[in-house]
Amino acid sequence: MADDLDNLMIQGPERRSRLAVFLLVILLVTAGIATVVLIRSCRASTRRSAQALSRPVSAQPTVKPQQRAWQTIRALYANKSLAEARAKGYELLAQSLDQELRQSLETLLGQINFELLLSPAAMPEKEEYLVQSGDNLERIARKFKTTAELIKKSNALDRPMLHPGDRLLVFKGACQLAISKSRNDLVLSVNNRFFKRYRVGTGKYGSTPVGTFVITDKIEQPDWWRPDGKMVPYGDKENILGTRWMSLTATGETPAVRGYGLHGTWQPETIGQQASAGCVRLANNNAEELFLLLPLGTPVAIAE
Repeated sequence: MADDLDNLMIQGPERRSRLAVFLLVILLVTAGIATVVLIRSCRASTRRSAQALSRPVSAQPTVKPQQRAWQTIRALYANKSLAEARAKGYELLAQSLDQELRQSLETLLGQINFELLLSPAAMPEKEEYLVQSGDNLERIARKFKTTAELIKKSNALDRPMLHPGDRLLVFKGACQLAISKSRNDLVLSVNNRFFKRYRVGTGKYGSTPVGTFVITDKIEQPDWWRPDGKMVPYGDKENILGTRWMSLTATGETPAVRGYGLHGTWQPETIGQQASAGCVRLANNNAEELFLLLPLGTPVAIAE
């Protein structure tokens, strides 16, 4: 090849001119190809840059204001700032339409409410009372329409003996119960405001009566009377009433009923179902909690 080029170079001017033209053409073609490749590369780079600019900048997930408020309430509860957690919890419950958040709020508020209720801590539903001569727990309970057991527990009294001048914090809230047969739940309200929600069991085939009632009797460790009239003592495995019994009496235009009430159960797996003979059953610990709080005369509304 080198020899051929040398031969061309030593030949006449015409042949050298043709060679120059030939080399110029090759140079121009090579330059053209390089230009096309460069242009395409630039366009591709421009497109990638534009796409990168058009993508939203990745950021940390935003926390919605109500979720942030919920996190604050949980932190307050963890730090035992119960009064502040309670106030903010009720505020958020009144604002939120998110059912999952409302359920979480109700659960936490129920815990906070009973922690405050059963301790010597102050709360708006409690009033300071100065013990007078002749007072006893039962007398004070009747005055405030509460229970002697609650006064004793919430004031951490080791003995029921009182002395004039003693100071007590006494619960004075008005309690109401609302039971839903379709949801199998019970809502405890105090002064017409949500206090705690419980899961319950109701009667098979809709046998739990509906209407308005009041609690007219309360029995610890109750005996059970079978439909055939036989008494089954507390502690017998056949006794179905659990650890507490609260009997119901119809009020207003509700037809009279007999033998119905709220009670505990030895079958916690039936809670949330329509499985009883017509009474409203709760887990034993929940029945004991309500038994401690509710005085005779507490109104109860049962709805489908």
